[in-house]
Amino acid sequence: MVHVIAVITTLPGKREEVLAEFKKLVPLVHAEQGCIEYQPIVDATGVGEFQTALGSDTYIVVEKWETLQDLEAHSKAPHMAAYGEKMGAFIADRKIHVLSNA
Repeated sequence: MVHVIAVITTLPGKREEVLAEFKKLVPLVHAEQGCIEYQPIVDATGVGEFQTALGSDTYIVVEKWETLQDLEAHSKAPHMAAYGEKMGAFIADRKIHVLSNA
């Protein structure tokens, strides 16, 4: 299994707009070969001081894929390219961590 943690930071005040479009992708990605998990997450509220907050302009995408080939195919999917063209200008920073079990 391949794990992906993508940390996405939008331009100030654009996170909700970007997430609204992102959520439209989720069913398409779930239908892709090898997709086990694919979901956006944001800071939980009311957690307390021990939390290191992402902040109001950042979200994380948690992904799990059966194989690296499935992940590579996902990155080239037409709906992902269309999303990038539509929302890319609203993204300030993106860090993709591709991980395996320890």
